[in-house]
Amino acid sequence: MPLRRPPAMLVPVLAIAFAVVGSTPPPAQAQVLGPLQGLPNLQVPGVGLPVGAPARPLRSVDDLLRGPLAATRRLQIDALLREEPRRVGVDPHGAPILRGEFLAMGLAGAQLDAVRALDFRVDGATPADATLGLDFVVLHDSRRRSAVKAMRALQRAAPDATFTYQHVYLPAGHGDVARATSSATPSSAAPARRIGLIDGGVDPADPALARAHIEQHGCKTATVSRHGTAVAARLVDGDPDTLYAADLWCGDAVGGATSNLVDALAWMARERVAVINISLVGPDNPVLARAVQVMIARGHVLVSAVGNDGPAAPPLFPAAYPEVIGVSGVDARERVLPESGSGDQVDFCASGVVGSGRDALRGTSFAAPIVARKAGELLDAPRKGAAAEVQQQLAGEARDLGRPGRDPRYGDGLLSP
Repeated sequence: MPLRRPPAMLVPVLAIAFAVVGSTPPPAQAQVLGPLQGLPNLQVPGVGLPVGAPARPLRSVDDLLRGPLAATRRLQIDALLREEPRRVGVDPHGAPILRGEFLAMGLAGAQLDAVRALDFRVDGATPADATLGLDFVVLHDSRRRSAVKAMRALQRAAPDATFTYQHVYLPAGHGDVARATSSATPSSAAPARRIGLIDGGVDPADPALARAHIEQHGCKTATVSRHGTAVAARLVDGDPDTLYAADLWCGDAVGGATSNLVDALAWMARERVAVINISLVGPDNPVLARAVQVMIARGHVLVSAVGNDGPAAPPLFPAAYPEVIGVSGVDARERVLPESGSGDQVDFCASGVVGSGRDALRGTSFAAPIVARKAGELLDAPRKGAAAEVQQQLAGEARDLGRPGRDPRYGDGLLSP
């Protein structure tokens, strides 16, 4: 059957579009958000933000979530690079990092002295060292070298140490969170639970959190993030739970640093919080990987959104780490969200839509807390081997969707509140 010609008024538009990206349109797979290696090329002087990206100045992390396309990390990162160029950069793969900051593991003695001689300032061991047994420090580059040059200098000065960038992790949801409202229906029969959340700050005045006892961590002054509050509302769902909420942004648009995420995990370990929800996504990072490994070995269960980069994108972390429970999102008709991640990291799916119409939120951020809440019903304290046991029990409760059996989009199936 012959191809239908586009309407005449669209021909000039399509011609211009194809002229920008090449003489022929890209294959279908390339149109789905994939790896971020090309991200630095998006920073073209004089070119405005892509459609759907935040147009107003970034005052908090919630500002990254405005607009129907703001869920894509490509647009979130581009907004950060444009609004905070002195604080945010990218690593060689296009993942966001804090400029001039690096993490080091196994750095001591003469090699530490060699690093200091190159004008790297040691920020000191984080509280995570004592709790999780992680031997890492944060380094600041006083010379303000490029990320690649600074990394090469560190590796030459201390070849036996492990160095990585201070990666930034971003929320895995979108919508106008400032207009979000809770639709929780409290369950008077539900027992109180202790459950953890690593996200933005939560609002204790939200109706869904009115009966909850909230322990907060991470900021000198309590701040409110609508993304964090919306995720917390699904996690607590109106019940009298104790919510341990770690804020990685403290009211700033730039946050979610690797060291802060590890510190939040360490706090959860000290408080013996069994199940922890993480609705954030980012790249693989050796310091975070080690922290996750220690948490799981100690009997904690980590539930994480798989992200909204689309089914063709590479896996995002921490959801893709072994034994972390990764969650994709589905809509009201139980169809997987088209932006939801796909792959072996998907263990379960849950509703990724909150509300309806203009006030609706969507994304895997809002699916993960449904699964975390179910996990919290099965585990009240950390226990060795709990991650595998809880995942197996949840698989027995899940309703199969998609093709029969486990699949890369729905995992072991749908879990409902």
